[in-house]
Amino acid sequence: MSLIRSRKPKDHITMLRQQEPPPPSKSYIRRWRVAVTVISVTRFLVGLTKKVVEKNAELLRSLSFVSIEVEGSGDELIPILDVDPKGLAKMVKEKSLQSLSDQYGGVNQVATLLQSDLKYGIPGDDVDLELRTKVFGANKYLKQPPKSFLSFVLEAFKDTIIIILLVCAVLSLGFGIKRHGLNDGWYDGGSIIVAVVLVIVVSAVSNYRQSKQFEELSHESSDIRVQVVRNGRYHPVSIFDLVVGDIVSLKIGDQIPADGLFVQGHSLKVDESSMTGESDHVEVGEKRNPFLLSGTKVTDGYGYMLVTSVGMNTVWGEMMSSIRRDLKEETPLQARLSKLASNIGNIGLSVAVLVLLVLLIRYFTGHTKDENGKREYNGSKTKFDDVMDSVVGIIAAAVTIVVVAIPEGLPLAVILTLAYSMKRMMRDHAMVRKLSACETMGSATVICTDKTGTLTLNEMTVTEFWLGKELIENSLSSEIAANVLQLLSEGVGLNTTGTVFKPDSTSVPEIHGSPTEKAILSWAVIDLGLNIDELKQSCEIIHVEAFNSEKKRSGVLIRRSNERVLATHWKGAPEMILAICSYYYDKTGISKAMNDEERIEIGTIIETMADKRLRCIAFAHANVTDGNEQIHTKLEETGLTWLGLVGLKDPCRPGVKEAVESCKKAGVSIKMITGDNMHTARAIAFECGILDSDDNLHNEAVIEGEKFRNYSDEERKGKIEIIRVMARSSPFDKLLMVQSLKMYGHVVAVTGDGTNDAPALKEADIGLSMGIQGTEVAKESSDIVILDDNFTSVATVLRWGRCVYNNIQKFIQFQLTVNVAALVINFIAAVSSGEVPLTAVQLLWVNLIMDTLAALALATEQPTNDLMDKPPVGRTEPLITKVMWRNLIAQALYQVAILLILQFKGKSIFSVTEKVKDTLIFNTFVLCQIFNEFNARNLDKKNIFKGIHKNRLFLGIIGVTLVLQAVMVEFLSRFANTERLNWEQWGACIGIAALSWPIGWCVKCIPVPVDKQLQKQMASAS
Repeated sequence: MSLIRSRKPKDHITMLRQQEPPPPSKSYIRRWRVAVTVISVTRFLVGLTKKVVEKNAELLRSLSFVSIEVEGSGDELIPILDVDPKGLAKMVKEKSLQSLSDQYGGVNQVATLLQSDLKYGIPGDDVDLELRTKVFGANKYLKQPPKSFLSFVLEAFKDTIIIILLVCAVLSLGFGIKRHGLNDGWYDGGSIIVAVVLVIVVSAVSNYRQSKQFEELSHESSDIRVQVVRNGRYHPVSIFDLVVGDIVSLKIGDQIPADGLFVQGHSLKVDESSMTGESDHVEVGEKRNPFLLSGTKVTDGYGYMLVTSVGMNTVWGEMMSSIRRDLKEETPLQARLSKLASNIGNIGLSVAVLVLLVLLIRYFTGHTKDENGKREYNGSKTKFDDVMDSVVGIIAAAVTIVVVAIPEGLPLAVILTLAYSMKRMMRDHAMVRKLSACETMGSATVICTDKTGTLTLNEMTVTEFWLGKELIENSLSSEIAANVLQLLSEGVGLNTTGTVFKPDSTSVPEIHGSPTEKAILSWAVIDLGLNIDELKQSCEIIHVEAFNSEKKRSGVLIRRSNERVLATHWKGAPEMILAICSYYYDKTGISKAMNDEERIEIGTIIETMADKRLRCIAFAHANVTDGNEQIHTKLEETGLTWLGLVGLKDPCRPGVKEAVESCKKAGVSIKMITGDNMHTARAIAFECGILDSDDNLHNEAVIEGEKFRNYSDEERKGKIEIIRVMARSSPFDKLLMVQSLKMYGHVVAVTGDGTNDAPALKEADIGLSMGIQGTEVAKESSDIVILDDNFTSVATVLRWGRCVYNNIQKFIQFQLTVNVAALVINFIAAVSSGEVPLTAVQLLWVNLIMDTLAALALATEQPTNDLMDKPPVGRTEPLITKVMWRNLIAQALYQVAILLILQFKGKSIFSVTEKVKDTLIFNTFVLCQIFNEFNARNLDKKNIFKGIHKNRLFLGIIGVTLVLQAVMVEFLSRFANTERLNWEQWGACIGIAALSWPIGWCVKCIPVPVDKQLQKQMASAS
């Protein structure tokens, strides 16, 4: 086999081997033509490259080599990259160091093979990205196909009651056709079948739409943003847009987005428990274990990885493709509603059985008459078909009562309102990961919030710099001694997780990292003249200690070029850094011993800066002789020299004070938990409205985490209600706060962004992670992701949570009113007259109105400011409140009274026939429900029309229901068993139904006693 290779443009092209040509043949000539074509193209590329070099133009990136098999059939496609994706994937999956070194030649050679640069990444242009996606695939895994619409229809058909109704309908259809012929006999049975099918289709459409919506939200929640290096620049990209060859930046809390190889970094540890089940964290390094698996989490350190496999070629992709996410999560409220629906259904079943027995007894004892006034049953004289037809009709009526009585719309209402709320909350910068969080948030009594980025903008700038004990007014490098300037540059430029990219000397530097790191690096680059590239070339990083929540500092051990002396640099909370310092520098660069007075003086400077709401970061260093091997793994922590102190300004977010006041007004207590010192925390808390002048009376309103940690259980119980701010707190302190609050009966929401916040987020009733600064570990541990990291959005989530709960209560009140009225009227009518005034089709139509359409109308009400005037709903608060019982009983009594009057006196009052009377009852009953939907919009406010113009869906559903009701009465008389009504009769029906409005207004004047515990809670929060 002869191989012709096109190498990099600067390499000479040579023929490795020539063989005697075989006897002339068409196949042989075709192969040589391919070879000649390749040689010609290669020479053309070499000539083109020379021209580019002569013009001093930018060299085009080319493939390392392309191998073409000449002795093939000549029909094969030439591969774009001579790389086997499966081979690379297998090497990483199996963590084969031997395969990496022997087959691929190490990480550097793999990068070359993938046309990637370990420092500058891939070119990243559209052509390059398309090429890589075509060869290696996209970073997406095949999902199990979602449930089809037909499956939802079949599920609806499986309902026992629906099956019984259909059987009755089929029997009625058969008997009707036999008695009256096909033209007239199909109406009764056919109408029931059509009505049942309509109910099933509407239910299936609703469930199918919600399923699609949850699938979309599931996709959005899995769309993680990752930081990649392309063409030397940092780019945030979607995890789905990641390609093989990308260089990805990794930090604590990140989820590894694809399979790959470790390129560079320090102290990188990975949690592979999601893949292997092992809880021990795996150390990743260049020599022993450079393999990184997708789906695992970074638990310590930072680094960069080279992506070698994406999508279905990764272990995670294979695993996830076989898993279907369960979207049938049952929330606590759904469970309570299912139980309520079951209890109501049992009552309805009992009533239906009684009605069935009464009607059967009356029929077989000859107490029922047909349309002509004759007895329906005359013993043996009555035909068998007539008996069966009547019995089937009685059974259908009884079963229909069960259908109306069972409030299957309750769980549906929860799904509808949750789906609607989730969609709207996305617009309000909140992504719901767990359905139960929507409703639970409405019951929250305490919100424990972070400070940085949540209450503040997280847009930091260095506004003050103290060198030793001296304030450097302009932070100019000319004011600082050269040796101190060098140490500060090392402390800032090497002890950081941020990066500075400057393509050339004239371009503006691009700085990436956390807001704190970006602010300090910007200050160092602009004011101190930091050149980070030169600094990294002149120093070697030996060991890194990533930021630790307990020590509240990060450190780095370095060796300067051509020096045996090692240098330790620490950066972090000033109190922590000051505690390990014994010396300090002055402006002239002289190191001086630090006595107690000077230590107190520096402490006072820190407090003064903190009182100005500045976040303080201190720097210290120590030189160590390179003589002890243990030095390489442990940084010096005593006898350091204090370098300086920077103060970062992070202003409060606009509108945060109003959001805090709104929460406090709603009876929700706000507690700020921060890592800053007490002075900074107190100043920010006052500015945000968490603290007010009254809190100054309580010395315990602001405490440190260590003090809270050391309280006894009794002390903690007595002071937890007073505490408003916890400063210098650790993740353990936050977890302890959450556990304590829950122990004393609170429903707790907590915000978090770091990996160490995961335990508190999981422990809380509602975990709220931050979408911008939050790590993937924090997001996975949370219930809701706040996409803009803003406390105002947290308050909005609280409003939506209350709205969800309130909308469900509205629907419960509305549906129970219908249930009570329908059951009572049918039972009394059956017992007294032996007839059911509402037919099976009519009851199914009422069922459709009150289940699907009403659920859709009432579940889509938007949150109002009135919701924030009410106290939070406790854990044990009954689902049906006293206010709801008051409204429900009043409306049900009115409807029952009106319908019974129409049942027994309607013929004489309106001077109409029996069938017109039944139509009046049906029409009035439906219109009462339509008017009562307006009453249900507000449970305790008298103005039921406030904000109605904002809910167009509600008005649309009311309009559609009215039109369909008119069609049912006027044009579908055979189908619905109705008679057409004149204008006077329509006016009477509307007038009777409209009386429910003034009745509702009067009933709401009746006071309902408020729970004293809730009043106390509101006072406590305020």
